Amino acid sequence: MPVNELLQSAESKMTRSVEATRHEFTLIRTGRANPAMLEHVVVTAYGSDLPLQQVASITVPDPRQLLITPFDRNNLAAIEKGILKSDVNLTPNNDGTAIRLSIPPLTEERRKELIKLLHKKIELGHAAIRNVRHECHNQLRTLTKNKECSEDDEKRAQEKLQKLTDHYIAEIDKAGKIKEQELLEV
Repeated sequence: MPVNELLQSAESKMTRSVEATRHEFTLIRTGRANPAMLEHVVVTAYGSDLPLQQVASITVPDPRQLLITPFDRNNLAAIEKGILKSDVNLTPNNDGTAIRLSIPPLTEERRKELIKLLHKKIELGHAAIRNVRHECHNQLRTLTKNKECSEDDEKRAQEKLQKLTDHYIAEIDKAGKIKEQELLEV
């Protein structure tokens, strides 16, 4: 595998790691409503466990409320049960046609907990980027040992790889700072 292909592969893996980390950030609840909060809610309907998005539509009528409208009204109780079983920690309000989830404002203590969780997710994102760098670094060494590339090419590739790593770690940090600002908003 040529050095350029190896670097392109590493860059695409790093891009996917950044996207996965950003997605993890959306699952952290801020003071405002976000349909992604309900992504892991499972509903038992039609004899099987289904993701909530497959049995209902989720909208945000105002910044502190989620409206869950089932495609089939018969699933209202199952949706309510699924939300109560999940780790969302919100109490559903069933009005007979839809379910409303009110998002309470975050307490200072809860904000601090969420920021700690955010920092853990940032560090996991950094680790994923570093793992890609380490894997690519080992492959470059193997290419040099097998005389498929020169030591100078390896050295240049290592420098490019380090620049890529720094760039993508900075991307994660930037996204983390934005999310932290959202958490600190009152």
